[in-house]
Amino acid sequence: MKFRALLTAVVGITTATTTLALPADAAPPGAAQPQQVAAGDPAQAAAAADKAVSSQVDELTRGPDESYNRVAVTPGASEMYYVSYERTYKGLPMVGGDAVVVVDGAGKVRDTVAATGPSPRGVATTATISAEQATETAKTRLSRVDDTAAPRLVVLAWGEQPVLTWEAVVSGILDGKPSIQHVFVDARTGKIADSYDLVRAGTGNSYYYGQVTIGTSGSGSSYSLTDTSRPGIQCGGQNGSAYTGTDDTWGNSSGTNLETACVDALYSVQREWDMLRDWLGRNGINGNGRGFPARVGLNAVNAYWTGSYTNFGHNQANTQQATPIDVVAHEFGHAIFQTTPGGAGSGNENGGLNEATGDIFGAITEAYAANSNDPADYLVGEEVNLVGQGPIRNMYNPSALGDPNCYSSSIPSTEVHAAAGPLNHWFYLLAEGNNPGGGKPSSPICSGGPSSVTGVGIQTAAKIFMGALNRKTSSWRYANVRAASVAAAIELYGANSAQCRSTKAAWSGINVVAASNEPACT
Repeated sequence: MKFRALLTAVVGITTATTTLALPADAAPPGAAQPQQVAAGDPAQAAAAADKAVSSQVDELTRGPDESYNRVAVTPGASEMYYVSYERTYKGLPMVGGDAVVVVDGAGKVRDTVAATGPSPRGVATTATISAEQATETAKTRLSRVDDTAAPRLVVLAWGEQPVLTWEAVVSGILDGKPSIQHVFVDARTGKIADSYDLVRAGTGNSYYYGQVTIGTSGSGSSYSLTDTSRPGIQCGGQNGSAYTGTDDTWGNSSGTNLETACVDALYSVQREWDMLRDWLGRNGINGNGRGFPARVGLNAVNAYWTGSYTNFGHNQANTQQATPIDVVAHEFGHAIFQTTPGGAGSGNENGGLNEATGDIFGAITEAYAANSNDPADYLVGEEVNLVGQGPIRNMYNPSALGDPNCYSSSIPSTEVHAAAGPLNHWFYLLAEGNNPGGGKPSSPICSGGPSSVTGVGIQTAAKIFMGALNRKTSSWRYANVRAASVAAAIELYGANSAQCRSTKAAWSGINVVAASNEPACT
């Protein structure tokens, strides 16, 4: 495990890789027509964004010892590009100093977003604690350490005051579960300043979906559950290798057969990949044409994202593998959260947004797939019946399963899966409204909210949410998501649009209030 070297001092030097080619495979029957991927010139977009950064436009102001380095140019829907930057202070990376510039296909800057906080001016840049000492301190976060990476010296900028820290990465076991911890150790005192875990636990002849067509590879008498048309996507057991066979027929439809579990996992992530392309204009899970492997056979009542692959266990009765569409798309949703600007952040509120992102992508993928064996329902994990009590989360009424419907000051200290409740609720209100009819469930509006919310449809809601994710910074909280989604709705549909009004109404419906500078829907 190695860290990527960061260039310093010169704005806009790092080269970003952008893949624009669409996969050749068609969408499944019933899917919408493909959404156009950004058709402009990524180099033009990068140049326009670099100019905005150099000119310190809007939120891109910086101190005399600070610089921005471009790290990626990601195409999106409606001919938009999202150009992300990392900030440095006296040549050191600033964790929590990232920014995003939105550029249209004509090379015009449409929006700027930056993680802002107290100025790092005066922060010491020389460590008195060694890298080795920092690593030993970071190891205390785990009950068993399997691997470590060389720490890097950074300025941690998302706390109350910027502080010089060693960012150490340690992986192993925490409370009996896999963990990959990014631990920030104060480089002057040796105390842990903050940390976050990359591992996000969540919850052929397919078990869930009958006989399906999946992308594999091979010929003659040698085949593999490796999808060559979607680079990075493969499925196998706990050793990390893709399953192989002498023919291109996989699984036996049994809930305990692991090859069958891989059929479900591949079918699900391939639908998610296609949905990202056709509905949201995103190229692959990571936005630049690649995905991540899946593993099955985890001996746990669980499924999780490790930061580099997804891993799926079984239900409590050990009769079914945890590989229906909403669970698989949830775990790969964590990969989307990690690979959009800002990456995975710190704290329970940010973790709740990450968990809700998984649930939202599960619901969107389920709707896109339109498989009659698993109709779209905004419930999480109902097919696998993980602990014998049906779904584990309810998006239209989170409180029905004990999670909060509404945002409050207690969310930052709420367990991350429960802290997902308000964002899940917001997405349902935006997509379907509070009283959609047509057999869809009604959804409560929090006290003080509007009398009603009109839904815009799940594909439109998905585009707005993806537009918000493409503006994400490392210090994201609920208020930031509101601001980002309103900006995305205006960008996609115009200020004087029903989509803008519904986006705002849905946020008010879960008690996330508008900032004083929020644009009006006029």
